[in-house]
Formats: sequence, C-alpha cells, structure tokens
Amino acid sequence: MRNGIVTYIIITISCIVIVPACQPDRETDERTKMAADAPATGRGIIAAVGDSLTYGAGVPTDDSYPAILSQRLQQDGYAFKIVNEGVRGETSSGTLFRIQQVISSLNPDIIILCTGANDGMRGINPDVLRMNLDRTLSMIERHHIQVILVGVKSFFPTHPEYAKKFDGIYPEIARKHGVLFVPFLLEGVAGDPTRMQSDGIHPNADGYRKVVDQLYPHVRQTIENGVK
Repeated sequence: MRNGIVTYIIITISCIVIVPACQPDRETDERTKMAADAPATGRGIIAAVGDSLTYGAGVPTDDSYPAILSQRLQQDGYAFKIVNEGVRGETSSGTLFRIQQVISSLNPDIIILCTGANDGMRGINPDVLRMNLDRTLSMIERHHIQVILVGVKSFFPTHPEYAKKFDGIYPEIARKHGVLFVPFLLEGVAGDPTRMQSDGIHPNADGYRKVVDQLYPHVRQTIENGVK
C-alpha cells in the first residue's frame, strides 16, 4: 500500500508540472461535443466540473446530474445553462490542470466542483488532493466565480487512518476558502443497490435524481444570493 501511494504521488506530481499528457483525454464522443459546442443561452452559466460521477458514466446524457439539475432549474424559472464538464477517470490533478481552460472557454458564473473520487480509489496521498483542491479553488477565486464544493469519500474503509485524512480534506478546504460546501455527493445513494449501477461506484438514473435533490437547494441559494 505504501509503495502504491508513493507511485501515485510521483505520477500525480508529474501530471501537474512535467507531463501534461498524463491527464485523461477529454471525451471525443458526440455527448462531450454537444456539451462543448452548445451555445450559451439564458442569464448565466454553471459549469459542473468533475470526473465520471459528474459526466454520468453508464447512464444516458439526460440522466446525468448536470442534465437533471438543468431541467429542474428551468422548470423553476431560473435562466441558467449548465455545461457538463465531467471527465471520466480524472483525478484532482487533472482538474487542476484544465480548470483555467474551463474558465476561459465558458466564463461561468458558478462552478460546481466535485473532484477527488479517483484519487481515493487509487490510494493517492491525501496531501496531493489537499494541494490540488487548494490551488483549483484559488484559481477560480481569482476570476470571482461562485463555487459550490462537493465532497466525496475515501474508497478504503479498511484503512481508517487514510480514510479519516482523505475525508477531512474537503471541509478543511471549504473553510479555508469560505465556499459553500456539500459534504458528500452520494449521500443517500452510495450503498443503496436501488440507486447504484452494478459497478457499485456510479449512480443510476434514480441515484442521480437523488444527487440533484441534495444539490438543488445549494445551487438555488448561490443564484439567489447574487451571482457576481
């Protein structure tokens, strides 16, 4: 385990400062092209940034949480377009690597940031996650973009010390940056076979609706507090 963590630290740091190619490639299928090329409409833009949990791996496009959230906002009269910026397999290092491109291309009013699940699955040193989240949020803040930070949990329940350190990073970083914080994306979903796909990692359509039930009040609060 220790050797595996050291290996991932080396790989992760290489992705940040030496070898950008380590970053997972952006999806080139029709689904991602639609998200990237769709014209911005409405009063504002929300970028949902993350990994396969944001992308909606294993479910149709309309059943990903950004799509369901977009529908709910429109139904309630909020003129915001949500762009799905989820990249399958991405770690927090990949998110840090591309966040400036997301900001430059979309100029979003709000970013929903949920990254780190793959760090936890791969046993990457939590200090790397802390550094990446800190730098990512600092970069977003420089552009005066509202942020909702969404946490995930460690995938190593048999390693309680690792899990405790990993899980504690999200509230720590949220406090440091003073951002709105949702402790766990899959609250009420993870561990429920009726809301999870057979891989036990990704929600199904019903699971993503539960995810949106949790996120929606925070998104509304951010909008109603005034997008800068």
